[in-house]
Amino acid sequence: MESPVAPVPYVPAYGTASLADLPGSLLASLGLPTGNTLALEPASRVCLFLVDGLGAELLAAHPGAAPFLSAHLRRTLTAGFPSSTTTSLTTLGTGATPGEHGMVGIQMAVPGEGRLFNCLRWTAPGLPIDPDVWQPAPTVYQRMAAAGVEPVYVAPASFDGTGLTRAVYRGMRYWAAESPDERVEAVRHALRETAFVTVYYGDVDRAGHVSGWGGREWLEQLAIVDRMAERIAEALPPGAALYVTADHGMINAADKVDVDLRPDLLEGVLMLGGEARARHVYTAPGAASAVLETWREALRGRAWVVTREEAVSAGWFGRSVRREWLGRIGDVVAVPYGECVIVASAGEPVEASLIGYHGSLTPAEQNIPLVEIRR
Repeated sequence: MESPVAPVPYVPAYGTASLADLPGSLLASLGLPTGNTLALEPASRVCLFLVDGLGAELLAAHPGAAPFLSAHLRRTLTAGFPSSTTTSLTTLGTGATPGEHGMVGIQMAVPGEGRLFNCLRWTAPGLPIDPDVWQPAPTVYQRMAAAGVEPVYVAPASFDGTGLTRAVYRGMRYWAAESPDERVEAVRHALRETAFVTVYYGDVDRAGHVSGWGGREWLEQLAIVDRMAERIAEALPPGAALYVTADHGMINAADKVDVDLRPDLLEGVLMLGGEARARHVYTAPGAASAVLETWREALRGRAWVVTREEAVSAGWFGRSVRREWLGRIGDVVAVPYGECVIVASAGEPVEASLIGYHGSLTPAEQNIPLVEIRR
């Protein structure tokens, strides 16, 4: 019997309809001199509502749980690769592609140091990682501030001052707010003081990871987001615009490949980075070809397994990758499709126990909504 034909990777639409194209277009809508790739209309004030994990296909599948958002016209953007929170937040914060800003995964090698850096938790063995050095690109918020716009970021207090926040949101005034009601109220007040506000909500993603997207808890969180969007829209001053978007979508896993139970997949591997749907495999000197062959054979029909050079040339990280970031990418890059994930039950027990995952190059994970609501 012939093996099923593998699907084609759904490469992000960098430069035309990707998350990297949104920040500049938002700035242009406020009258700042920058490109407007998405052709957004002028606005006196802008609120960006970022819903972690709200993929476009996920939203479309449950219009009844989100009647307000579903009633408004929306376009679809692509997240970027990997389709994960840290990468997408940095893309939104810089307006750059992953290959330009260098945040190419949740866990990446620190080039030349033989250690993994988790940029979500901002932890690594050994010396601490300086956010300004790891992600040196100026942020769009710094550009706003230089132009006289004081951007505000509304999110839980626990994120304030973290390494990831410092890397992504430099130039923002942080406004801590916890509950959905508190965040809506914070946006109301902020829109009276400034022309640009971002509000973040992460519990849709959390519910999807723990219980699976489309489940009861996930639908409850979607309904909360819908009501938040409606209330923010009601609070918009005349001439203002609300944009609702996400950082990635999600799939529910039904096929887990556990590398910690597969000695063959660990042969020649020094470090396993990335995440379950976008693995960076760092190999011992001289072992890259053997590891590539082993992983390709073991994951045939379940994942795209390519070399670093192939991933870069295919445009997965953008049109180009800065030379200094190449060492952050695995010697081998393994990207599952379908319902497959690559977990490590011993090294990453919590992550291995989840139901919902993201990071790959499939439409369910790449496609994100951009809902526009104006006063």
